[in-house]
Amino acid sequence: MRPKKPMLRALAGERLPVPPVWLMRQAGRYLPEYRAVRAQAGSFLDLCYRPELAAEVTLQPIRRYGFDAAILFADILLVPQALGAELRFAEGEGPRLSTVTGAGDLARLKPAGAIHERLGPVYETVARVAAELPPETALIGFAGAPWTVATYMIAGRGTPDQAPARMLLYRDPATFDALIERITDATILYLSRQIEAGAESVKLFDSWAGALPGPLFGRYCIEPARRIVAAIRAAHPSVPVIGFPRGAGGGYAAFAAATGVDCCALDAAVDPAWAAAEIQPRLCVQGNLDPLLLVAGGTALDAATRACVEAFSGGPHVFNLGHGITPDAAPANVERMLAAIRG
Repeated sequence: MRPKKPMLRALAGERLPVPPVWLMRQAGRYLPEYRAVRAQAGSFLDLCYRPELAAEVTLQPIRRYGFDAAILFADILLVPQALGAELRFAEGEGPRLSTVTGAGDLARLKPAGAIHERLGPVYETVARVAAELPPETALIGFAGAPWTVATYMIAGRGTPDQAPARMLLYRDPATFDALIERITDATILYLSRQIEAGAESVKLFDSWAGALPGPLFGRYCIEPARRIVAAIRAAHPSVPVIGFPRGAGGGYAAFAAATGVDCCALDAAVDPAWAAAEIQPRLCVQGNLDPLLLVAGGTALDAATRACVEAFSGGPHVFNLGHGITPDAAPANVERMLAAIRG
């Protein structure tokens, strides 16, 4: 039976006259109602682990804008924390983790199957949101891709060029490969449990895929994603998977062809004409408006939004940004973007 929700119809390969739309980081600091709940929570991690508050911020942009999909409010670094890494968020500086720089650090991590004890509140959030969403709105679960999660676990923080992760890969490939394996196994279990709790699609965020040198892109971006997609499809054959290898450039085509994803999310640097010719004939594409346009607004936003819709009008398309909405985006500009999409 064809799924009736517009988001799921597009992910199944259907071309719709008006593309479904949601935004990466649509629950976030640009919304005053989010900031109020964030202050109530006390800390970012407390917000992630309090299901009543995490569900509330997940639902806020649906109430305000009527997006076609909600995405679970959580963070990609909850998985390493569930594996035993120490995690905190330094105000104004981002995440800080204990590091994995050798076999001894890896040995101290928990097995993949132990993650559920820590992540129970996340699954409760999924169930709460699934119960409260409008019937036409889809629910997306997500996780960070193994390479991207590994970069944080190795460096202990975000880095400009992911050099610490690449250095461990070169100097100690056995430890690096074992870490990727552990994250991959945990990610499969994590996404499967989100689906069991009510997620109707899942997304894999490989935010630092573009930092992988060419020969390593296939091994550490494509291959773990292929394994995850295959496992999800075996356990949950009706649940579509979205992949986002940000910064992959020409590697997007290989990623779309080799991983088995149902939809390939595109960053803002990808030429829509190229993606429409090389990727969209094979599967749904998602994206790829420049997030800065939701700060700039005006006729530039109108024109770029319409151009994106038109560029992908020949096949299945989910309208989204090329990366997450920024804290300085104007809520009114989101409304303006939606008006340009939906007429």
